[in-house]
Amino acid sequence: MNLADRQAFFQRLRDNNPRPTTELEYDSPFELLVAVILSAQATDVGVNRATRRLYPVANTPQAIFDMGEDTLRDYVRTIGLFNTKAANIIKTCRILLDKHDGEVPREREALEALPGVGRKTANVVLNTAFGEPTIAVDTHIFRVSNRTGLAPGKTPLAVERKLLKNVPEPFLKDAHHWLILHGRYVCTARKPHCDECIVRDLCRHGKKRV
Repeated sequence: MNLADRQAFFQRLRDNNPRPTTELEYDSPFELLVAVILSAQATDVGVNRATRRLYPVANTPQAIFDMGEDTLRDYVRTIGLFNTKAANIIKTCRILLDKHDGEVPREREALEALPGVGRKTANVVLNTAFGEPTIAVDTHIFRVSNRTGLAPGKTPLAVERKLLKNVPEPFLKDAHHWLILHGRYVCTARKPHCDECIVRDLCRHGKKRV
């Protein structure tokens, strides 16, 4: 996809959704961090259902740490891998309290040092909580980037690096959300809704590459 097509691609996505954001529900960087840790191999709907019960009771590192792993597990047991996630969240709370004064750090290295936080989770927090122009390549973004020809790559990291290079700067901050939503609701895995797609004429899917 050339520069003119990439520009048109994101312009249309922005015109359709000027202020995109995550579908995870949160009111602070810490709530977002916990929600993203919980969201691995789980749906946003399922995570929101759990955090709607959890956050009114405990929504700070100290409160969740004081709650303890067993009690936290009861709040998140409807989510896949809840045992591991509960353990990681408690460990993360301890580190935030001991090393970061109970605040979520804004540095990638510090975020990735937290249990249960990898590059993708760090990118979500940096982008959504702190407004950094990062892109967290999940299965939706990986699929859309390869299928459309926007940023083809064999690994999530390769796609991320190509997106950071290929996305025009005015769209970079919100590209993460536009691509996820497009992959979640339009450019779906098994049967993409091409007849509903506002960028179908720009897409390279099914077209001969030249």
